[in-house]
Amino acid sequence: MNEEFGRKSAKAYLAAQEKMGRGSLKIILGAVSGAGKTFHLLEEGNRLAAKGITTCIGIADTFDYPGLRDQIGFLEIFPPVIWNHKGRENHDINLERLLDTNPEVVLIDTLAGRNRPCARNKTRLEDVKELLAANISVIATMNITDLERVGELVHSHTGIKVKSCRLPISILEIADEVKLLDVSPESIFARSKEGNIKISKNGDIPEIIMRRAEHLAILREISLRVLAGEVHADLEEYRISRGMKGASGSTEKIMVAAQYHWNGSILVRRGHQIAKRLGAELVIACFLPKNKKLTLEEAAFKASLEKLADKLDAGITELRVVQKHIADEIVEYAIKSCATRLVMGHSKQSRLQEAFHGSILNHILKKAKNIDVILVPDRADTYGERLLPAKNENQRRKESFKRLSEEEKQKQLEKLHRGKFKIYIGAAPGVGKTYTMLAEGRFLKEKGADVVIGLLETHGRIETQAQAEGLETIPRKKISYKTVLLEEMDTEAIIERKPEVALIDELAHTNIPGSLKAKRYEDIERILSAGISVIATLNIQHVESLNDAIRQITGVKVRETVPDYVLKEADEMELVDLSPKALRQRMKDGNIYRRDKVNQALNNFFSLGNLIALRELALRELADDVDERLESWERNKGMRGPWRKEEAIFVCIPLRPDGEKLVRKGFRMAYRLKAVWYVAHAKERGTFSNDEKKMLGKLRALTENLGGIFMLIESGTTKRVVNPLLNEMEKRKVTQVVIGHSYKSFLKGYVGGNIVKKLLRCTRHLDVLVVADS
Repeated sequence: MNEEFGRKSAKAYLAAQEKMGRGSLKIILGAVSGAGKTFHLLEEGNRLAAKGITTCIGIADTFDYPGLRDQIGFLEIFPPVIWNHKGRENHDINLERLLDTNPEVVLIDTLAGRNRPCARNKTRLEDVKELLAANISVIATMNITDLERVGELVHSHTGIKVKSCRLPISILEIADEVKLLDVSPESIFARSKEGNIKISKNGDIPEIIMRRAEHLAILREISLRVLAGEVHADLEEYRISRGMKGASGSTEKIMVAAQYHWNGSILVRRGHQIAKRLGAELVIACFLPKNKKLTLEEAAFKASLEKLADKLDAGITELRVVQKHIADEIVEYAIKSCATRLVMGHSKQSRLQEAFHGSILNHILKKAKNIDVILVPDRADTYGERLLPAKNENQRRKESFKRLSEEEKQKQLEKLHRGKFKIYIGAAPGVGKTYTMLAEGRFLKEKGADVVIGLLETHGRIETQAQAEGLETIPRKKISYKTVLLEEMDTEAIIERKPEVALIDELAHTNIPGSLKAKRYEDIERILSAGISVIATLNIQHVESLNDAIRQITGVKVRETVPDYVLKEADEMELVDLSPKALRQRMKDGNIYRRDKVNQALNNFFSLGNLIALRELALRELADDVDERLESWERNKGMRGPWRKEEAIFVCIPLRPDGEKLVRKGFRMAYRLKAVWYVAHAKERGTFSNDEKKMLGKLRALTENLGGIFMLIESGTTKRVVNPLLNEMEKRKVTQVVIGHSYKSFLKGYVGGNIVKKLLRCTRHLDVLVVADS
């Protein structure tokens, strides 16, 4: 139903009525001190005051930081209540005076805090709740370490204790809006070096954390994942309210279908490892025939599985089902659980047994939609289950003494000469990526850097145009195309001008046909190679490997994409976060698209459900990127757990458009598992048609763009397709195979079953991912 004009339920009506008499709470969240929370708090306050909204500063604990005094502007500061404890001066909100004055908005710097013993409320949070109840809105700042239980998480990953947490995790649910300020460790170090951050030995966040990049990265990843969890809860609530079933596409959820059998623990452990690497939730479901009494052995396995599930912090459910309907029950429960991947054991039936008795697996594959199936071998010792980080300490020491080859020396020199590359990424257009990029450009220019605008798309946004003032802009190059004069970024002019930093908008842009390079990211590569640093912008929907997830979320197939290696090669990536509610309001105010496009956008791509899902996807992708960078430092510091030794993934593809989905699935699995990966098409006797040649070229290019190895395998006849594939798998020491559900045009089924079924029977010693039909 149209979200703007749909009739409200009685519950929604009452909630809206209750909200009218209550103030709104907005939280500006950061991973650590120095993320810019107070700056954004004051900026927001001044923006509201400029609109005529009565706004004041209720508490100002950190306004003595460099540069913040100037940011206060004309905002009134309410003097705090000052008290001393153990020789340290503390500030409390002057609650009584604020309630008497009754401003529309109060700015609270640092939401966490315990009040003086004689105060009417024990904590600052209770003061804020009283202000909200009096219909006074509050904008407050907080660090992720202010939340309960986060301290334990930080300690488990860093070995460092942070001060006891003071805010319940529910504060993020209570808030009407939460905005995360995502800042890379590199930016924190730069601000500290310039004197813009005060690192105190007595601060809430220990000095040792603020001084080490890996510790800052862990806090950053925790922030992204905690907020992603809150956004996911909002998305689930939204989907339930609209009767939507199944997975949203914004996150992964792993379901293990187990039995009380000796291989149950193998399935659960493998499911847990996959869930950790994918940043996914894990659920375990055990399916038993109705009225079946457990044997002593089965009861023992049940107790063992429950103990294992508790240890892994996974939910476990026992379901009694009619035996002949077990496949339907598994699929139904997977859909109900919003699972995206179903982990189960390989079938043990022969081809004849499957023909006579049917196959649970084949039935599940027919029924499951948007649910991939991962088949796990019965015995884990085929390749071993020893879990190792990418490189161990001894390997690092050996490599540090290894003499570099001439080729390696050349690469090191090129890296030294190459400019720095930073990407601002957002969940959707309009979140403020370009504005943030320009703000950083202005800041760098004020510090003496030579900064130019290489390419800017303001889309008529007044605030964005204002930010560009004072920055030199490189004129665009005019290109004649089909009797029309069009404009593109002038890469040659930027290289010739040779600034220190170039600001370049819309990384995923496709250049006009006839340009030297087809894509803007390729132009940027030339600029970086010329020793010029680049700050660019990108929306999450343009990441190549997320193309299928974006289509599932929005129903839109995005044509302009950026290969994942471009993001991987960036020196820094930062998320520009904005809540869906705030983004939709910006849309309504005409700050994103023209007025005549607003309603259409709000009811399509910018629908509330889409924006919540895209925001969650962006948060989780950035969290994974932070973890990848942590692991790339060759320390076992990542939060997603270890992976199996020497993974190799083999993707079998048809020459059809759905082959692209299989390639992307293979890449995402390989990337998460640090695996080498291959993409293979088994060619039958004869020549390719023109359409097949075109598709072959497209699939090869996609594979190579994502860093895979493409192979065309000669198979002779249709019946002999499987053996060459199996031979290649053995030669490459493959540990996982990726295939699709429906292969009819590629597989050309023959008497006795199709090739997918034969592949499944011949790869029971391997993990097999069967990718769902969309």
